[in-house]
Amino acid sequence: MTIKLGVPSKGRLMEKTFEWFAARGITLQRTGSDREYAAAVGGIEGVSLMLLSAGEIPRELAAGRIHLGVTGTDLIEEKLALWDQLVVPVEELAFGHADLIVAVPAAWSDVDTLDDLDAAAAAFRATHGFRLRIATKYHRLVREFLRGAGVADYALVDSQGATEGTVKNETAEAIADITSSGETLRANHLKILSDGLILKSQATLWRSRTADMDDKERRTLAALLEKLA
Repeated sequence: MTIKLGVPSKGRLMEKTFEWFAARGITLQRTGSDREYAAAVGGIEGVSLMLLSAGEIPRELAAGRIHLGVTGTDLIEEKLALWDQLVVPVEELAFGHADLIVAVPAAWSDVDTLDDLDAAAAAFRATHGFRLRIATKYHRLVREFLRGAGVADYALVDSQGATEGTVKNETAEAIADITSSGETLRANHLKILSDGLILKSQATLWRSRTADMDDKERRTLAALLEKLA
């Protein structure tokens, strides 16, 4: 048996993760083509690399099918309702920074705060007969955040991509999505509410609380974490 490490399978997150581990003496690499998910680990014995989508890693950690995984704080907290009972953060990796925020049309000059959004949502429902729609893929986090802020009379609509375009396309009136620079928001004439920050996220190395380990695997995990410290 080996310690299983889950890493994003493509793109900048994979590249930056490989660089982060390499700087600490652990080599991660693909051993096949871009269409294959074969991979290898150098610099330590008893560790195997699993290439997964960033969105799969929280599930695999929670199920105990991998011992360690790299993914964003946003995905952990969205996909795992009791995340702190299932995983523990080992190290923030200082890349993959993004903020989960609530944004509304820039033309809404009188809507700048969550209280304003609540008032606008009530007026919208009174005028149109249906609830103001907020497009997002972060349903649990957004619902909890808005409930805590006292915002009512809204409906979440699912958006798994190009969320910023939903307002222009008239499938939503507002959005809740991740942003790093804010450029895409501005390009789509959206503004972030002044108190609309839901979560600050970054790529993080997580350890599963549920994965089974024998004595040899515990020693391997301890040796790996010591190298990464």
